[in-house]
Amino acid sequence: MPRRRPVALGLALGIVLAVLAAAPAMAAGYRYWSFWDGSDGGQWSYATQGPSTARPADGSVQGFRFSVSKDAAAETARPRAAADFEAVCGATAPAEGRKRVALVIDFGVPSDAPAGEAPPQDAARTACAQVPPDATAAEALASAAKPLRYNSAALLCGISGYPKQGCGEPMADAPAPSTSSKAAAPAPDDGGPSAGLLAGIAAVAALAAAGIWQSRRRTR
Repeated sequence: MPRRRPVALGLALGIVLAVLAAAPAMAAGYRYWSFWDGSDGGQWSYATQGPSTARPADGSVQGFRFSVSKDAAAETARPRAAADFEAVCGATAPAEGRKRVALVIDFGVPSDAPAGEAPPQDAARTACAQVPPDATAAEALASAAKPLRYNSAALLCGISGYPKQGCGEPMADAPAPSTSSKAAAPAPDDGGPSAGLLAGIAAVAALAAAGIWQSRRRTR
């Protein structure tokens, strides 16, 4: 009877390892257009809203970068030009009933391009969009960098016709992201186990604990 506890623990550990081994491989990264807010000092921060809902104020800087990245906030996913409003819109005079939004559009590097495509020669562009006060970032972008391409989940897939196809696809061997969620950019995998996997491990742990408790009762 005293051997039941190590046996139960060993069985639980074996089940957990089996669940981990059966879990699908996670994405090494995603290829997509990311969206950024410019801040003082020329820095970038990952936008908390999508371009179709964000309404930048007059004097704002909005950045877009095409890349393959696992971490949305990674240095390699940020626009390579500084978030400098004066450098982009300094020569554009203010207009009554309009706001100025500086746009920095980074088409990325050739190694991140889809098969058969390459980023434009002017891979880093800037434009000063003059739009109505209530215009969204997407409307500001559309005024300066058509054609834009979106998918059915309102994910920004292409700017100025680049890329011609694809939209937020995972790289390497990874499960495809859900198309039912609406977001400005796909949420890159953080490298941790999925929620389903964690739930399975928790269930196995609970069963193991119950078995150990029953074993203790029987030995008394």
